[in-house]
Amino acid sequence: MPPFWLSFIRTVKKGFPLRDLCLKSLPSSYPFWDNRGAMRIRTWKRLVIVLPLSLFLAETQAQRDESDEEGQAPFRVEVDAVNILATIHYKDTRKFVTDLTKEDFEIYEDGVRQDITNFAQQINLPLTIALCMDTSSSVRLKLAFEKETAIDFLYAVMRPIDKALLVEFDTGVTLVHDFTSNPNDLVREIKLLRAGGGTSLYDAVYLVAEQKMLQEEGRKTVVILSDGADLTSKHTFEEMLRMAYQAEITVYAISTTRFGADIDHEGDNALRQLTESTGGRAFFPYSAEQLTSAFQEVDQELRSQYNLTYVPSNKKRDGSFRKIKVKVARDGVRLRHRQGYFAPDVANSADKSQVGG
Repeated sequence: MPPFWLSFIRTVKKGFPLRDLCLKSLPSSYPFWDNRGAMRIRTWKRLVIVLPLSLFLAETQAQRDESDEEGQAPFRVEVDAVNILATIHYKDTRKFVTDLTKEDFEIYEDGVRQDITNFAQQINLPLTIALCMDTSSSVRLKLAFEKETAIDFLYAVMRPIDKALLVEFDTGVTLVHDFTSNPNDLVREIKLLRAGGGTSLYDAVYLVAEQKMLQEEGRKTVVILSDGADLTSKHTFEEMLRMAYQAEITVYAISTTRFGADIDHEGDNALRQLTESTGGRAFFPYSAEQLTSAFQEVDQELRSQYNLTYVPSNKKRDGSFRKIKVKVARDGVRLRHRQGYFAPDVANSADKSQVGG
């Protein structure tokens, strides 16, 4: 009998109800929580998966509690490096610039030049992707084609060294499938998505950044496919953006609000601000063909990025926002990167894990 089942038996003998064990022992990171504080379990299969997982987590937590009682302090690592993903293309042709060297770049934090400690072209580095799909009622007529193009994107962008997860959001947010390096795992789930409910876009990005991306290393990208402004999130835009900065994610958004209509949507500006702030890009296709093209452009950008790393000369841990500016020695180009990060706040947080995250 596995150890966690023994832990379960011991726990029940102590008088804890089964329901409390299953729900309370699970961290909020699995699965996600909706606006009512209820766990989002869409199918009986996920319930079957969650139950043994909750028992395993109960055993793990019990072991941690025993360690704490023995005086073993939790282990934490401080990482001072700030990582930046930069995308560069020529203004006239929009062709990506892929022949730059470390010496071609300069980084400034709040106007002070920084020393670049690491440089790499990202095409050779692993990619971590979170695909967030809007399944609210308003996408019902477009969902079939959106699923088809999302599937094509995953097959095109994922390599054996990459991993991706799938999240759907409507009134709440659901982790449909956790990280996998096999796109077929996600494709099977995408085909089963159904539309209904409101739109909790801010919650989706916040939860993905906080609970899935914050602990990941390297290149981290969130791709949003949505057709509307946020309607039902409990997190604000500012809270979502701050968490995106902390998790060091690059956000790409593909909005289908303009399908067949040349009008601005109230949510478009929020998508622009989110993507520009994180070094990504927002797309507003008018047709199914342009939707396919948008996914193809995201794929191309992810294969044409540079990774720049520096250790900030400002050692203060005051929670302040630090503005980042990257310059490149090449005429006629446009450069995109995240606009800054929040320094750790020692006074207000016990978790001082890393700068910018």
